[in-house]
Amino acid sequence: MATEVKLPDVGEGIESGTVVSVLVKPGDKIQKDQPLVELETDKAVVEVPSTAAGVVQSVNVKEGDEARIGAVLVVVDEAGGATEPAQAEQPAEAKAEEKQAEEKQAEEPSAPPAQPEPAPGAGRQEPQPPRTSGQAGGGRPTPAAAATDRSDDDNGRLVPAAPSVRRLARELGVDLRRVHGSGILGRVSAADVRQAVSGADRAPAGTAVAAPPLPDFSRWGEVEREPMSGIRKATVRSMSTAWSTVPMVTHFDEADVTDLERFRKRYQKEADKQGVKLTPTAILLKVVGVALRRFPDFNASIDVAKLEVVRKQYVNVGVAVDTDAGLLVPVVRDVDSKGIIELARELGELAEKARSRKLSLEEMQGGNFSISNLGGIGGTNFTPIVNPPDVAILGVSRAAVKPVWDEGGSFQPRTVMPLALTYDHRLIDGAAAARFLRWVCTALEEPFVALLDG
Repeated sequence: MATEVKLPDVGEGIESGTVVSVLVKPGDKIQKDQPLVELETDKAVVEVPSTAAGVVQSVNVKEGDEARIGAVLVVVDEAGGATEPAQAEQPAEAKAEEKQAEEKQAEEPSAPPAQPEPAPGAGRQEPQPPRTSGQAGGGRPTPAAAATDRSDDDNGRLVPAAPSVRRLARELGVDLRRVHGSGILGRVSAADVRQAVSGADRAPAGTAVAAPPLPDFSRWGEVEREPMSGIRKATVRSMSTAWSTVPMVTHFDEADVTDLERFRKRYQKEADKQGVKLTPTAILLKVVGVALRRFPDFNASIDVAKLEVVRKQYVNVGVAVDTDAGLLVPVVRDVDSKGIIELARELGELAEKARSRKLSLEEMQGGNFSISNLGGIGGTNFTPIVNPPDVAILGVSRAAVKPVWDEGGSFQPRTVMPLALTYDHRLIDGAAAARFLRWVCTALEEPFVALLDG
């Protein structure tokens, strides 16, 4: 019996991924849960396992393909028997013809707008952000206007919305072109459609503006184009959303870490015995974990729709890791309840998995606060960007030896670490940010402070 193995849901908010490698070929005998392909999503590279055991009849994807949730990856003969060539080839040919037809339809702005949505896995162009000029919120349009919900403007660009949202809009008679999308790059959600029906005016926290067209760079010399990786696409979306929706302020301070560095180097020998590298970031994790318990607003999120503050009773901290593929942020959990050696070991393992692209989606979700340490590269200071739904992020720059005036009336060489705290001003006030960062600095200068509070 032939069984289609489809791409399952691989994570919240992920609709598609790029096939990095195909691990099977026609004729291979496979077992259930055996990896079929490696898929690069917005957040990680994951192995997609088989849901059936048998002999591979056909492979419907190849390296570089964009596969959507529900797309057929392979066809498996669970009985393990041979199949006639026509039986194995026909589904692939039919799907190829269907895909070509749908891609042609997506490229033609004049195509009938009321055609049904493509089936999961079918090829289609990535929706582009809508124009913000001339848009207005709310109102139930005429059926004729509602029928045009597929196109955004005269150029035929699609309104970014899921098929379920489009269906809801048609049922409620809402013209998606008249709805302000509150999601990433203006993506329209079901809540946006319902609010449009109610006639309530929406004042979005930030409006995504379509980028102006680029000039023809080839006029001035040779150019080369390459597609963005999944991680870079995710960075574009998340940073654009953060910049347009979060009112950010950055507060700067410095910590005298002379004694802390002496302490770290002294106990590195003990850490070496356990195969752990005692880094400044691991110590910062512990200090920040205690600080988030002491200052719970920095461990919270804002629910703008309900006008509520969500206070989390757990302390998970994301740590930015620089990789060849881009920036990844694995999450260290329950940092307030773990020792520095344990945190250093866990951080080292997560960083290595990030660099080898072996992080799971779960290991990059659930963070409440982030640390970005560029001290190993250089720089005197920088302004990190808050990544919603977090409300704050700590930036760490390279420590340097500076002359510091002491109480004895003389200059002393001291190791000073620059710190920058960027925060969401909707929840965090300037005075609260100053107190939080000063407490972190004091805890780094006098570790006994963190022990007292922890």
